[in-house]
Amino acid sequence: MKKIKIAHVLHSVGGVDVSLRLILENSNPSQFENIVIHGIVDTTESFYDKNKVIIKEFKLPISREITFLNDLISIIKTYQILKNEKPDVIHCHSAKGGVIGRIVAILTGTPVLYTPQAFSYLSTDDTFKRSVFLFIEKLLSKGNVTLLACSKSEMKRAIEEVGFKEENVLLFNNAIRPIDKIDSLSIKKTWPDNYICTVGRPSYQKNIEFMIRVLYEIKKTTNIHLVIMGVGPVSDNLDSVKNLIIELDMSTDITLLNWTKRTDVFNIINDAKFYISTARYEGLPYSIIESMTLGTPCIVSDCDGNRDLITNNFNGYLVKENDIADFSAKCIKLLNEEELHATFSKNAKNSFEQDYNILKKIVDLETIYLKQSNLKYKKSHK
Repeated sequence: MKKIKIAHVLHSVGGVDVSLRLILENSNPSQFENIVIHGIVDTTESFYDKNKVIIKEFKLPISREITFLNDLISIIKTYQILKNEKPDVIHCHSAKGGVIGRIVAILTGTPVLYTPQAFSYLSTDDTFKRSVFLFIEKLLSKGNVTLLACSKSEMKRAIEEVGFKEENVLLFNNAIRPIDKIDSLSIKKTWPDNYICTVGRPSYQKNIEFMIRVLYEIKKTTNIHLVIMGVGPVSDNLDSVKNLIIELDMSTDITLLNWTKRTDVFNIINDAKFYISTARYEGLPYSIIESMTLGTPCIVSDCDGNRDLITNNFNGYLVKENDIADFSAKCIKLLNEEELHATFSKNAKNSFEQDYNILKKIVDLETIYLKQSNLKYKKSHK
């Protein structure tokens, strides 16, 4: 039986990179052949299939920022690659992958799936930039494209704001493998045992400044430390975060960790009192899914992605965005009530097993790939 070839196009960083690797490492290699087209400097790690075989990759000048020349070069080279590779389906991930992949799909007539992992227009509060990004999304929502949302919130925005037809929107929740083993830290532990944690680069999206102000309120009555993971090179608000820490005299209360191994992230989440997110928006955050399988309760802002994972007062707390008083009160309550913590932990594990275990859910994505490849077959035999 001929394998179905999937071409993945993306800027492979953060959760987008994690998402792709989980798909590649869990889909059936006897049924699907994958190739990856990504940025020159986004990742240095090879991609592997389920059998630990290295997957063919092509590196192009794909970056997060809009750079006309590099974007044009990436579109032309992606077109050349796909004309030669002849994939059955293009799956583009992230905003930049979505632009490049969808333009090439129009040129080649190949069925295309687009997974934004949070739409680009949500990434700024600048009205002009937001309208430009939304216009691009609307323009490229037409034609031979299916929106493959990573959450129900993303589905809703695709239909109500971007303008996708409901019949052209599908859902495949981000999902991970159960974390059955916690490895020792590969880095030196420099923070106290009594801590909470988060994963996310200091940026407009993650709203870390608000998180620090929440911690400042908590510290008035309760002793707790905050570990912030993922402070990498694409941290637009890092100076703002550092300045606020100094302003509030909280240098000994917060640890900023650069990007580290996922196994270290698991270790830190597992030992934390709870996981906290103050994000303005998400796709479907892997760090919260990881917390759920580890049984670490979450206190999170009520935004896209977060509200898809956390049910208020069941497996964690959902808190209205920018409500410092409620956020800090919920944190103090969870820190002080062991029975509540145990209940949230148990429910979080059950929620993961039901909806976000990729060992159970990968068949849903494989079915979608099969249906999309049939669209190409039907078109070529008209």
